[in-house]
Parts: sequence; C-alpha cells; structure tokens
Amino acid sequence: MTTSTHLEGNMMQSPTPVTVIGLGLMGQALAGAFLRDGYPTTVWNRTAAKADQLVAQGAKLADSVGDAVAAGPLVVVCVSDYAAARELLDPLGAVLDGRVLVNLTSGTSQAARETAEWAARRGSAYLDGAIMAAPAAVGADAVILYSGPRSAFDLHAPALRSLGAGTTYLGEDHGLSSLYDVAVLSLMWNILNGFLQGAALLGTAGVDAATFAPVAKTGIGTVADWLSGYARQIDDGTYPALDSTIDTHLAAMEHLVQESESLGVNAELPRFVKALADRAVAEGHGGDGYAAMIEQFRRPAGVRP
Repeated sequence: MTTSTHLEGNMMQSPTPVTVIGLGLMGQALAGAFLRDGYPTTVWNRTAAKADQLVAQGAKLADSVGDAVAAGPLVVVCVSDYAAARELLDPLGAVLDGRVLVNLTSGTSQAARETAEWAARRGSAYLDGAIMAAPAAVGADAVILYSGPRSAFDLHAPALRSLGAGTTYLGEDHGLSSLYDVAVLSLMWNILNGFLQGAALLGTAGVDAATFAPVAKTGIGTVADWLSGYARQIDDGTYPALDSTIDTHLAAMEHLVQESESLGVNAELPRFVKALADRAVAEGHGGDGYAAMIEQFRRPAGVRP
C-alpha cells in the first residue's frame, strides 16, 4: 500500500501512534516504514545511537521501555527472542494494559502461545508475527504473517500494512505464524542444501556453481509446480503415483549416494534422504507417489506405525 493511500485515509482520522522496541536492522526497517506512511513513531533500543537515523526522520526516542510502551496503543517488538522480549516488558506491569502488543520476534509456536498468555495476564491483546523477508523488503513487498485475536489485527491493520504488501492474517491461534515461519525455513534449508550438494558434485568435474545455478533454478521451478497436487494428496490421505513411485525415486537416490561417495563428496544428506525412502518402502508405500513420504515426517524419529 502506498504512502499516498494511507495519507488519504488519515485525512478523516489521526494516524495511530506506534512504538517500535528493538532497533536491529529489522527493527530499524519496521520503524522506517511506519514513519514513511505518516505514523507518529516512538522507538527504544538498549543502544540509543541506533535510533539516530530514525530520529532524523521524525521518530521520537523514548528514555525507557516504559515510556516507549506508554507512547501509543500499538507496540511492536523485534528483538532477539521471546525471552528477551519478556525480559524487557515484564517489569512494566500495568503499562501494557489496554495496548495491542505485536511481537515480530522469531521463535517457536509454544513460545508464542506462552507469550500470549503472559500478555493476557497484563491486559494486553497479543499478536504474534513472522517476517518472511529481509529488512530491505519491509515497507514494500515483504510478507508478514500475523496470528492472534482478529479484533486486534483488524483494529491496527492499516498500520501493519505499512510494513509490507504481503500482510496476512492466519487465524486466532497465536502459534500459527511461528509454525508457518519454521515450515518455510525448512523449505529454504532443504532447497539450499540440495543446491550445495549438487554444486559440490559438479565441482568435481570443474563446473562452477554459477554455471549450475540457472539449471538448478529450472529444476526448482519444476518441483514447485508439483506442490499443489502433492498438497491435495496429503490433505486427502491418498497418494496415487501420477508421475513415479517411491520405488523409482529410491533407485535414483541410490545413484546419488553412489555418485557422491565415488567422487569423494559428503554423502550424509543423500544417505539420510534414502533412509527415509527405505522406511516408506518397508511400510508398504513403495508403489505410492512421493507425497506418501509425509508419513515419515509426521512421526518423531524412531517411532514406527
């Protein structure tokens, strides 16, 4: 949403004062986005000098965390983890009462739900959030996920949309945003590790990673096109082999293991992938499509059906 759109809407009412606590690279980006869209913004950070550029842009630097929280009804926190957020806010007591606390700190769904209970005891409506973007994307095309009370999100949705065009409300369960966050992180690391494995293999033949990258991107795009179909199979609990069976995949996995070992490339990752497929076959899924592998991920390690 553009600055002009927000300003037109604000002609009818004054923009909501916003507080941002935590001014690392991401916190600075958040505060900067609020300022650009005309929201009165109070900031606080342990190292006050990190606020200098924001103050030059019009932000107010609070003398304390308590003063920062008291400055407005919407308080956005972006610090190292949930424990750090609660350590900062816990001594404030009644200052949090009646405010909406938005925590954009990374963590687990359990920590998010526990923090929501902690906030409720202090009279604060709590939204948990996950920023699925780098600081440079904040205020532009950043995807930011929120979970918690719908009423709290709707109340401050215009301000929150200043942070990214991908502002998305997931539901009342405070843990959803953190769950989505780690789910996407899993996807990211698996894609990156697969690329690195491939680059290491090709490197033994003198092929540089830059040459491999466009081929890898094409392969990633092909796999991405399969996701919607696989998702339907997972939700339906049926895994027809529309392209190839797990047995077929297993044979190719063995080739990857052998190639890695013969070339002196670390084979731990492909061996692990093959071990999962071996278990799926042992459980009778050899003739199913690859989506049946979901059953291996639903159970903790060592637990058998």
